[in-house]
Amino acid sequence: LISSATKSLRMETEILEKKLQDAQMKLAEKDGDKEKEIQGLKRLISELEFQLTMEKSNSESFLDKLRKEIKHKSDELEKLTQEKTQLIHSLSQVQEENSLLQDTVRRECEERFELTAALGRAREQVLELRRLSGTLP
Repeated sequence: LISSATKSLRMETEILEKKLQDAQMKLAEKDGDKEKEIQGLKRLISELEFQLTMEKSNSESFLDKLRKEIKHKSDELEKLTQEKTQLIHSLSQVQEENSLLQDTVRRECEERFELTAALGRAREQVLELRRLSGTLP
């Protein structure tokens, strides 16, 4: 009876040891799979961190370019504004000079008209005098 019980226990122990070995192998496989997954995730994290660093660098570079362009455009705008102010001032001076010249031309035309009228009257007087002097002895 003892021998049979011992034999039965040994068989049961062997079965349990085999199940334990199988469970340990499955656990080792799962641990290996998890370790591979962890390594893959670490690589992915490293790649993403590198991409993030590159994007950050590109972004900063792009922002620097934009800042320089804005500065350049601002300087250009200031220069054009100054030129516009100078042109407006010059235009104002030219308009004033033009107005003075138009006034001068108007006065000279009036004087010429008056002189022409006076000359016409003088001619008439000369003709009248010639006519009168021709009738006088």
